Amino acid sequence: MKKILIIMLCLASTGLWAQSTEFGIKGGLNYGSTGDIDNFSDAKEDFPDITNGEEKAGYHFGIFAKFGISSVFIQPELVYTKLSTDYGAFDYNLNKIDLPVLLGIDILGPLNVKAGPSFQYITNNEIENGTFKISDVENDITVGYQLGAGVNLGNLGLDVRYEGAFTDNTAFSETASENFGIDSRPSQWIFSLSLTL
Repeated sequence: MKKILIIMLCLASTGLWAQSTEFGIKGGLNYGSTGDIDNFSDAKEDFPDITNGEEKAGYHFGIFAKFGISSVFIQPELVYTKLSTDYGAFDYNLNKIDLPVLLGIDILGPLNVKAGPSFQYITNNEIENGTFKISDVENDITVGYQLGAGVNLGNLGLDVRYEGAFTDNTAFSETASENFGIDSRPSQWIFSLSLTL
């Protein structure tokens, strides 16, 4: 009888800690802005209508994997993101590839929370509706963070996150008479719908 109980406990324990692996696609909207303008007073002299960045909506899409043990999981993603910021005198457009690596935990039924570093690679940055060009950013790859919560409903998932920056990553004006720059690292809210395949 003891052997049967021990075997049952071992099987239950194995089932509890059995690793699960999932893959899927995701996409959605993001709402936020890139950082402030460096040397703002100099920029204001060249462009009287200039303001510090105001949030605009963008979008993202990509793939994800999820590796779980019991209620704890790691979720790496590969996501293409387009973000735009309104600086009054012009819009600053940013295209980037994000690689967040999130540690999460299922806390109550379908609800989970997650957080972790987010690696950003900028593929393109440009000025729209402006009279000057912007240089490439100082660093093609930077590290920020994401944190948020999600709900899984079968194969569908809904996710809300905040993304922030650890450091600035400036792109400078190429043609304005004064040397000012724009911090390209965004602060944004991310709203995603995912499908596990």
